[in-house]
Amino acid sequence: MSAPFRFETAALDTAAFEGELRDASCGGFAAFEGWVRNHNEGHAVTRLEYEAFAELAEKEGARIVAEAVARFGVTRAACVHRLGALAIGDVAVWVGVSAAHRDEAFRACRFIIDEVKHRVPIWKKETYVNGDSGWVNCERCAAPSAHEHRHEHPPEHDHSRSPAPTPDYSRQIALREVGTQGQARLRAASVLVIGAGGLGVPVLQYLAGAGVGRLGIVDGDRLEPSNLHRQTWYALADCGQEKATLAAQRVRALNPEVRVEAHSARLDAGNIESVAAGYDLILDCSDNFATKFLLNDFALRAGKPVLFASVYQYEGQLQLVRGDDVATCLRCVWPAATRDGLVGNCAEAGVLGPVPGVLGSLQALEALKFLLGLPGLDPNEILLFDLVTLSTQRLRARRAADCPAHAAARDGAPPMDAAPVKDPLEIDFPSLADAQRARYTLIDVRDASELLAEPLPVAGAVHLPMSKLLTGAAVLDLSGRYLLVCATGKRSAAAADLLRSQGLRECRSLRGGLKGLKSSA
Repeated sequence: MSAPFRFETAALDTAAFEGELRDASCGGFAAFEGWVRNHNEGHAVTRLEYEAFAELAEKEGARIVAEAVARFGVTRAACVHRLGALAIGDVAVWVGVSAAHRDEAFRACRFIIDEVKHRVPIWKKETYVNGDSGWVNCERCAAPSAHEHRHEHPPEHDHSRSPAPTPDYSRQIALREVGTQGQARLRAASVLVIGAGGLGVPVLQYLAGAGVGRLGIVDGDRLEPSNLHRQTWYALADCGQEKATLAAQRVRALNPEVRVEAHSARLDAGNIESVAAGYDLILDCSDNFATKFLLNDFALRAGKPVLFASVYQYEGQLQLVRGDDVATCLRCVWPAATRDGLVGNCAEAGVLGPVPGVLGSLQALEALKFLLGLPGLDPNEILLFDLVTLSTQRLRARRAADCPAHAAARDGAPPMDAAPVKDPLEIDFPSLADAQRARYTLIDVRDASELLAEPLPVAGAVHLPMSKLLTGAAVLDLSGRYLLVCATGKRSAAAADLLRSQGLRECRSLRGGLKGLKSSA
C-alpha cells in the first residue's frame, strides 16, 4: 500500500486494500472492519464524525504497523481510517495483515486495532436522535469488554493472549482544559530535564506519565545510598550506576511511548548548545548555582524558556525565565552568579525527602501548564515555599535595565562566567601534613558540630566556620598563604573564591575536602 497507515475521507474500498496486501508467499490473511452501528449505550445513532491530529496520528499509526510486523513476523500490514461524516453501515476503520500462517495474521491484526484505539489521536462524535455525544477520544472506547468471549488454548497456540498494556491518558483528557487536542500537544512536546535527583525524579515521573513525547535527561552523577530517601524512583541495588541511565530506564518502563535521551555528563559551557538546543522547554532540577546561571544565560541567548526550582532544607522556590528581552532573569535579581558552596546543597545542609518531592511535583505541574498553554507562573515573580509553616510568598521581580545577561544576549557577547581561571582555586595534596610542609595555613570552615565529630588529623589548623568567615568577623592577613578545608571541598572552594575577590590572592581550597583525602588514602 502507499502508506502503512493513512486516513481517507471517502468510502473505504476494502477489496482494493486487500488486493494491495496479497503475496504469493503468504498462506494467511486476516482483516478487521469497524462499522458505524445504529445504537450506542442506549441511544439511537443517526451518524458518526471522526477528526484527528493528522500529522501526529499518521506517524504514530505507521509506528504501530511497523511494531506489528516486527513483533509477529508478518509479511505485510496496513490500516486505513475514515475521517469526516459517516453514515450507518459505513466502514470506519480497516486493518489487513498478510502472513505465512493464520495465527500470526490474527494476532497482528488484533494488535494493530487495539494499539490504534489506545495510541492514535483520533476523536469522534456520535449524533443521536435526541442530541450528540460531543467529541470523545477513541482511547475511552478501547477498554476490553467485561463480556468479551475468550477461548483457552495451549500457550504455543494462544490466540487470545492480549498485547502489552499501553498508556491510558483518559483521566487527564477528561479535563476540559486538556482534551484530545491538549494531549496531542503534550505528545508533540519536548522537555529537557537537568538533574535526575530529588527534584528531577518527580518531574520525570509526572511528565512521562502525562505523555510528553520526548524527554531529555542530563546528570553526571552516579547513584549513592544517601540519595534514596528523596530519590525514591531508584533502588538500593542501583547504587553506583549513572543516574541519567537509570532515570531513562524508569521513563521507558513507565511509558514506552516517550522518546527519552540520556546524557551522563554535567552540563557546562562546552556542551549546552548541542544538548539543549532542540527542546521546547528546559527544567532546571540541579543543585548548584553554576548550572542555574549557565542555563539562565543560555535561555536569553537562545530565546528558550527555563523553569527553575531549588531547595534549601525545608524551603524551596520556583521561577520561570522566559528567555526574552522583556521578562526577568536570574541576573536581574542576582547580577553576579552566586558561588556554589556559600549556600549548602542537600548533602551539606540536609533535607527531608518530601521537600524536593513537593517542589519537583510543582515544577512538573507548571511545566505541563506551560506546554498546554494554561495560566501559570508569572515570569516576573519568584514563588517561595516554606514547608514547615506551609506558607507561600510571591515576590515581584523587575527586569533590571542594566542586567548583564540581557545586555550580553542582545549584543551577541560570549557566554558569561566562561573565562578560565589562570591560578587554580582548588589544589590537591596527599595529606594535610604535606600542605603544611608547603607553607599553607590550614583553615577548617566546617561547623563546630562537624569538627567535633571528625577533627582534622593534624595540629595547628585554624577553625573559622563559614558563618564567621563570610560575615567578615575573621581578619586574615592579605599576604597569608591559606588552604581552606571542608567535608567535600565545595564550601571551601566557594569561600576561597570569595576571599580571593577580597584581596587574599594566596587562598586555595583542598580539592575534594576530607572525603577526597579518605578516598585517595
